[in-house]
Amino acid sequence: MAMFEVLSSRLQSVFQQLRRRGRLSEADVEQALRQVRLALLEADVNFRVVNDLLERIRVRCVGAEVSRAFNPSQQVLTVVYEELVRTLDPRSRWSLTGPKPRVIVLVGLQGSGKTTTAAKLARRLLLEGERVLLVAADIQRPAAAAQLRLLAERIGVPAVSQGASALEICRAAVERARREGDSVVILDTAGRMQINQELMDELREIKASLQPTESLLVADAMMGQEAVNIAQGFHSVLGLTGIILTKVDGDARGGAAVSMRAVTEVPIRWVGVGEGVEALEEFDPERFASRILGMGDIRGLMEKAERAFDLQDKERTAQSLMAGQLTLEDMVSQLRQVRKLGPISAVLESLPAPSLGGLPRINPDEVDRRMRAMEAILLSMTAEERRSPEILNASRKRRIASGSGTQVQEINQLLRQFREAQKAMRNLPRLTRGRLPGIFG
Repeated sequence: MAMFEVLSSRLQSVFQQLRRRGRLSEADVEQALRQVRLALLEADVNFRVVNDLLERIRVRCVGAEVSRAFNPSQQVLTVVYEELVRTLDPRSRWSLTGPKPRVIVLVGLQGSGKTTTAAKLARRLLLEGERVLLVAADIQRPAAAAQLRLLAERIGVPAVSQGASALEICRAAVERARREGDSVVILDTAGRMQINQELMDELREIKASLQPTESLLVADAMMGQEAVNIAQGFHSVLGLTGIILTKVDGDARGGAAVSMRAVTEVPIRWVGVGEGVEALEEFDPERFASRILGMGDIRGLMEKAERAFDLQDKERTAQSLMAGQLTLEDMVSQLRQVRKLGPISAVLESLPAPSLGGLPRINPDEVDRRMRAMEAILLSMTAEERRSPEILNASRKRRIASGSGTQVQEINQLLRQFREAQKAMRNLPRLTRGRLPGIFG
């Protein structure tokens, strides 16, 4: 299932029903809010959070704000979005400050993904110019230190684990960081239940001794209501400064994120959206609310594209487009660039739902299959054939089909699409001449 699919589909259904009504009466709004309430509860949002959120929405929706709106159903959606953002908003952004080395301690249940998250966070901070030291302070799980070392090697940062106890390991690591000039130390502690007194005492000692800059709970987003109890337990002992939600990409409900932030008042700082070391995003309440409501995340998709796409390739393609030219070599380049955005399912989730003005829902597996087939066809051509597709006769097409594991019909379909795109590109300079000063004269 897609991220927040259960909650998102239910809420989209509510807004579709409202749009069919045109002008909205108070009874229409109340009925819609009852459905929103059920959707939130079914998505494992804490009932106290639901009550508070719905009361704020009701006050705004039954008043003049909606009744006088030009498009009442759109106004209701806007109100729900704004109040959801308000519920999720940490009112502060992630910022590491204070004397170096800054110590970040990661805590949570066993299996919540702390070790992988430690490496993901280290990679993000490394890209921001920090010198990071990873510390395997989990002496309960024998393989933890080895796992962290492997991840550390992959991202190019040191990892240490020297000492008889977790506290000794952490102290020695911070001392080493001071000597070596590391700016951030990330402590990967053992997984523990919030009711395990002995292990919670260990965390108290680490906090008292090292005074960490950040104490972050790593929590599995798919735990639902129990995630709130876990967060409250750790917060009461450690005084959490933030939460990192893992497995958000597999959370079809979305309730844990809303509940944990609202009940504990601890900000969500980061979200894990995949298994790779690059799959960690800074939490943005506006984007999060957009995804929950099926409004997509175009801004996030564009930023991901900016990071993933090669600057030279983008400039080359732009020059081809401006000149009204497009080649099959450009298509190969663009397919590879799109793959850098991650799984097709994640890209499609960033687009608005059909009910909110987006494209019709497409099967991501089918899109992925077609893209792989197109890439196989293009790579089975010679460089000359990609530069001059007019030389592709029946014999060449049979060879390409055999080499790519496709049918000749698929090759013909790709070439038709290419010619249509090429024709559109040739018209681009003529259509934009005089509208883009300095480009086409």
